[in-house]
Amino acid sequence: MTSFAIDPEVLKDTLALALGDKVKSLVVALGEVTLTVTAANYLEAMQVLRHAPGCKFEQLIDICGVDYSTYRDREWDGLRYCVVAHLLSVSLNQRVRVKVFCADDDFPMLPSVMQIWNSANWFEREAFDLFGIVFEGHEDLRRILTDYGFIGHPFRKDFPLSGHVEMRYDEELKRVVYQPVTIEPREVTPRIIREENYGGLH
Repeated sequence: MTSFAIDPEVLKDTLALALGDKVKSLVVALGEVTLTVTAANYLEAMQVLRHAPGCKFEQLIDICGVDYSTYRDREWDGLRYCVVAHLLSVSLNQRVRVKVFCADDDFPMLPSVMQIWNSANWFEREAFDLFGIVFEGHEDLRRILTDYGFIGHPFRKDFPLSGHVEMRYDEELKRVVYQPVTIEPREVTPRIIREENYGGLH
């Protein structure tokens, strides 16, 4: 096993060579390598990252969704939904972040990587539940954090803070019931800027 971390610039060159034209962009920032691929190349690129000699990313650490619709409080002109995966090679002591944008904003979908890393199971279910991203080929794609009757995907930027429905226990029916939201939207408290040396702290 390698006892030292691979130089990110060296890893960047290794990934570029292994993936060839499957790479959309390769960036090194803050000592980390971020690789972007298209949805069409996603599955094949992930297989290369898992098995190619200079890559050997045996572990999938995380997969999450991102909604870019209001990126940095301004209009976003690219594809809306992105999936970000973090991979680790224990044998080569290196990490990479992989980004892929779903090709269709109205029905975001990507192939599942469950057959490459079985740890993708719950991560992909979470991205499906919270962002509505469908992973084609997933063996058990169902909600994992919200209730089975939940409507919508709560991490989308256009999902209301108060949600669409609320649930409560009905004494007469002796079961949980759903009803329209009755709470008032919460006002955002403005950020308070403390005076210099507030409380005697320097």
